[in-house]
Amino acid sequence: MTDQAKVPGPQGPGAPAPALVIAGLGKRYGGVQAVDGISLELAPGERMGVIGPNGAGKTTLFKMIAGDVRPTAGTVEILGRDVTRMGAARRARLGVGRTFQVSNLFRDMSVLDNVRVAARGGTAKARVFWRTQGMTDDVTRRALEQLEAVGLTARQDDTVADLSHGEQRQLEIAMALVGEPAILLLDEPAAGLSAVERTTLRGLIEDLPRTLPILLIEHDMTLALGLTDRVMCMENGRHVVTGTPDEVRENEKVKEIYLGRRDKK
Repeated sequence: MTDQAKVPGPQGPGAPAPALVIAGLGKRYGGVQAVDGISLELAPGERMGVIGPNGAGKTTLFKMIAGDVRPTAGTVEILGRDVTRMGAARRARLGVGRTFQVSNLFRDMSVLDNVRVAARGGTAKARVFWRTQGMTDDVTRRALEQLEAVGLTARQDDTVADLSHGEQRQLEIAMALVGEPAILLLDEPAAGLSAVERTTLRGLIEDLPRTLPILLIEHDMTLALGLTDRVMCMENGRHVVTGTPDEVRENEKVKEIYLGRRDKK
């Protein structure tokens, strides 16, 4: 399957709206076309991966979907709403949860306080920091639940700077989930992780609710193919192929991109 627009699941009147639709999305920086006419749909509850070598345009695509970068062409719809001209903060309030390729944590604060800050974001309490927070209030309860879900309960009082790189990735997932997002965007979550840490991360993502639609941008093809229902491969800012993990794994162009050659028959 190579059509960027094909999506599994119910179609027609009464079918749920896609969680994400991008159409003809492009970004140009001067004379460089970083992303060129990318289209995809993410169905409710679907897990989709975007793979490609370094320089493929994955991160720029992610930033346009998340609202960090405004596209020079095309549109972005999230949960049936056109958000093309909205910034990241407004998209977050609409239910977009995300992680970052480079850790974006409060390193001098405790693990628990990082999740508390994330839990308060988008609420009426978002900018109220001077009140003492008890261990039984709703914000703290939700934060503790997410720390337990990602295996960081024992580290809740530790400073983030004392966590390993893998534990910081686990914390980022807790922070993305504590706001109960309607869609989750993961930007190369395995970047810089050891083999053991990748195994832990994979288990965490696999255990997320199947009702939560996930778009995973990832350089590691093995990880992406093992976690998703569909995969899109990019190269030089352009769409190469979209299909099931097995279809993409066996695609000759994808093999050429990742292996530097075509298999000889």
